Amino acid sequence: MASSQGAWTRACLQLCLLGVLEAEGESYGYALLNRLSQAGLDGVKPATLYPALTRLAEEGAVAIRWSPGEQGPGRKYYAITAEGRDRLQADRVDWQHFTSTVATLTGAA
Repeated sequence: MASSQGAWTRACLQLCLLGVLEAEGESYGYALLNRLSQAGLDGVKPATLYPALTRLAEEGAVAIRWSPGEQGPGRKYYAITAEGRDRLQADRVDWQHFTSTVATLTGAA
């Protein structure tokens, strides 16, 4: 059962990341991992998170800002862009349609 949850999490991770960034503003990777975990997606690993953020940045949905550390290593901060907000709106509609269809097909509706 855990492997199914992991596959579902990977499938919707970008949508969740855009949602968190829209709702809570600019953040860095470790804080995003903690936020996802608090919401119940505690199986997300850095090796899954950072490539997803990189893809979002390459697609123009997320902007990356580097901030040097004062006493430690610097951090990359991620923020949703206008293009990311547009994508989030469209993906929310698609996600709602998809989950409604799955619920109907599995008898959960």
